[in-house]
Amino acid sequence: MGSRMLSYAGGDDSHFLEACSLCSKSLGHNSDIFMYRGDNPFCSQECRQEQIEIDDAKEKKWRVSLKKSTETKKKSPKSNVQTGTLLVA
Repeated sequence: MGSRMLSYAGGDDSHFLEACSLCSKSLGHNSDIFMYRGDNPFCSQECRQEQIEIDDAKEKKWRVSLKKSTETKKKSPKSNVQTGTLLVA
């Protein structure tokens, strides 16, 4: 089991549901916890939504970057290397 799972099961002193993953606000024992991507707790729907938007922007930027690098590779000319025989007198 991973360390977070052990923590959740009581095998560790730290608990991954102690604080919001975005703003680090303490999560109360009797308050709602909003989860995202399996193991990221948030104190509110707003914090969770902000993290989703941050992740979406990062993914979009990564995809644009990947697309540009792929297009650059397709457009870049092959190096001009000439082959042949060289005669030295």
